[in-house]
Amino acid sequence: MTRQRIVFLDRATIGPSVTIRRPGFEHDWAEYQATPETEVAERLSGASIAITNKVPLRAATVRELPDLRMIAVAATGYDVVDVAACKERGIVVANVQGYAVHTVPEHTFALILALRRSLIGYRQDVIAGEWQRAGQFCFFNHPIRDLHGSTLGIIGEGTIGQAVARLGQAFGMRTLFAAHKGVSGLGPLYTPFDEVLETSDVITLHCPLMPSTRDLLAMPEFRKMQRRPLLINASRGGLVAEADLVAALDEGLIAGVGFDCWTSEPPGADHPFWQIAERPNVILTPHVAWASDEAMQTVWDQVIANIENFARGEPSNVVG
Repeated sequence: MTRQRIVFLDRATIGPSVTIRRPGFEHDWAEYQATPETEVAERLSGASIAITNKVPLRAATVRELPDLRMIAVAATGYDVVDVAACKERGIVVANVQGYAVHTVPEHTFALILALRRSLIGYRQDVIAGEWQRAGQFCFFNHPIRDLHGSTLGIIGEGTIGQAVARLGQAFGMRTLFAAHKGVSGLGPLYTPFDEVLETSDVITLHCPLMPSTRDLLAMPEFRKMQRRPLLINASRGGLVAEADLVAALDEGLIAGVGFDCWTSEPPGADHPFWQIAERPNVILTPHVAWASDEAMQTVWDQVIANIENFARGEPSNVVG
């Protein structure tokens, strides 16, 4: 076997708790904590295998890398790679799959529970001395609602959406899977999209970002939400028109927001979410729903398995 040169472009995107095992075959290894897009071609010069999580590999860059034979994406989403350009060049692109089936649903329900029971607001009040001022054993500054008997609307019926539904059912929630927006006749698993908007107490997003799902929820959809639901996004930024979400919260069309995914990551100073970030019915987390120690280790183990399988001539998890 020709000795492989492997370059990991963004080690900092995998947490420090992860054991970075390397492939079992002879190879040369280089890794960088982060890589600006302008330095990708230089760092991958002579490399046969690239590992990336979020560093883009566009068509122009791929054309500058005659030795590149494989791109191992350390994520399920592979939109950072121009797969069509790689296919033209015979470059294998492999992603990781199924690693987030516990971590994302658990994070989703951490957001749901914290918002439904106003934990953030009550924590802030205790720190601010509201309990002492109340002069009794408890006080009632924020709403507290049970999950049992409420309706959970799930947009996205894949592995993660199904796992979220099971957690919701364990809490005694009625679970609905939304039919795809503007599509009918999908079968008995699905509830019409508008009906999910109208009847849900909690709406949670678990679908990919594609042209058909960009700005899936905007002001027209918020105005259909008759039960003032919580809105949760632990899927992808771009699924929700974020300025419209802020307006919907201001107008009382939704009861609260739990977002782990933003359109720009990290967000700039002008991002509309900064207008609502400190409110007690808003929880914003930095795209960490996927990042339990266990899940990140699974991601890395799959990355290495994909590389080893490729080197054996048996590529796995190939996309495109």
